[in-house]
Amino acid sequence: MPGSALGPRVLLKRLREVMAEPETAQKRLDKIVTLIAANMVAEVCSIYVMRPGDFLELYATEGLKREAVHKSRLKTGEGLVGLIAREAIGLSLSDAQHHPAFKYLPETGEEIYNAFLGVPIMRGGSVMGVLVVQNRTQRHYTDEEEEALQTTAMVLAEVIASGELREVAREVAADVAHVRSHHLRGEALAEGIALGLAVLHEPRVAIENMIAENIPEERKRLQKAVEKLRTHVDELLDGSDEADATDYSDVLETIRMFARDKGWVNRLNEAVDTGLTAEAAVERVQTDNRARMMRTGDAYLRERMHDLDDLSNRLLRILTGAVATASRSDLPANSIVVARNMGPAELLDYDRSKIRGVILEEGGKTSHVAIVARALGIPAVGQAEGLIDLVDTGSPIIVDGATGELFVRPSPDLQRAYAEKVRFYARKQAQYAELREKPALTRDGVKIELNINAGLIVDMPHLHDSGADGVGLYRTELQFMLAQRFPRLTSQVKHYGAIIDQAKGKPVVFRTLDIAPTRRCPISGSRRKKTRRSAGARSAWRSTARHCCGSRSAPCCWRERDCR
Repeated sequence: MPGSALGPRVLLKRLREVMAEPETAQKRLDKIVTLIAANMVAEVCSIYVMRPGDFLELYATEGLKREAVHKSRLKTGEGLVGLIAREAIGLSLSDAQHHPAFKYLPETGEEIYNAFLGVPIMRGGSVMGVLVVQNRTQRHYTDEEEEALQTTAMVLAEVIASGELREVAREVAADVAHVRSHHLRGEALAEGIALGLAVLHEPRVAIENMIAENIPEERKRLQKAVEKLRTHVDELLDGSDEADATDYSDVLETIRMFARDKGWVNRLNEAVDTGLTAEAAVERVQTDNRARMMRTGDAYLRERMHDLDDLSNRLLRILTGAVATASRSDLPANSIVVARNMGPAELLDYDRSKIRGVILEEGGKTSHVAIVARALGIPAVGQAEGLIDLVDTGSPIIVDGATGELFVRPSPDLQRAYAEKVRFYARKQAQYAELREKPALTRDGVKIELNINAGLIVDMPHLHDSGADGVGLYRTELQFMLAQRFPRLTSQVKHYGAIIDQAKGKPVVFRTLDIAPTRRCPISGSRRKKTRRSAGARSAWRSTARHCCGSRSAPCCWRERDCR
């Protein structure tokens, strides 16, 4: 069986022509499946779209029975199509019917087809559908064919995201999810209670043109955008607000490291070479990164996905010139930022005087944005699965950062109850403020020294707000927890010097930290203590690290500079 009849660039060119035609979304899909089938010399091409309730509906097909369109449905995880949607990975089989996940749908007439190639249709990290091609003979699809199908799936994602497919749905029930109240429980990230109005973070940029007309020009655009991104990240890291830059420098350093990663830039260029615009290439690479990182068993590595999202979103904004996040809009005074995920720098972009709380669908306690939220004293909740599908901008919402509970469009009684909690806290704060200037004396006249505890530079304003005599304990280990690598002496001197300056003459007691830095291998999970001795010892440590990964020949996940 021959491979693709046409190259991916020709396929994309023809797809662009179909997308430009003044047709309904359904007719476009019908033409697209016919075009893909011809291009890939496939006897079947089908598009399944994710519908409310987590099931996939057959929306268009070339080769299967047309009467099955809008009738055949599979739950997420059901059949080969459902498996692709659940795992967000492609699946290539020469004998699909003998796969354990295969499910026969008699109304489609697919029992005569053996070879199967399917890829997820993804946008912004979410699976929106599945694109499938099939052949009667048992054959192996090439990597080039799978690449072409994945690129085509990106174009389809934009069609689905446009919302035009609603016009062809046979049964669309009234969406009451956006009018009734909801109670969700997530993971508490930062303590505190907040009542306010939801502001959707909306980090994704709408990509209008996905198919390149001039590939060399797209590479130049990409190169200029990457250079501008690196400059922007450098400026953000150096920031004029030295207090914040000191606390977040290690967090932002991670983003700078990603921005200068040659492998990431090479993958972007390779995506452009397939015929995508620079914007579509960024979207494609980030979708692949998300799919891989979501499958890893290491929670810490999954959290780094949000840093990559932050980086990609900033690059997309540079390429499109769009203001993609709500941070640049006119925010209400009681904003609750709702995001699928968010990088730490994106949170810092917001006017902190207007942010009352943060809710993330994916972020966990170890994420950088959670650390920043705790440092800023902003109530935050993560792992709020499905929240974005229930919230509109302006929806009333309550965040309980202590319990991880969320209330969307809460009842008046619930709002009054939580408002009373907030007022109670405010009254206690007012009582404390009245006592601030009074001397701390026992009944027999002995003066007691009252100090605060601190661990970040943003804690220092509390020293003067509370009227404390000084900092009785400054926890130096937090700097190591925030850092991606062992903090250098100059960095620590700068940080502790800033603390002394913020104290304005009041005493500060630093708790010294005796730490033996280690690294955990993300593959094996084993830990190795870092060697700081001779070059021979460093070499021996790296050899051990490679051995724990199961391969001495593959590049180790730990860098040589970590041993210096």
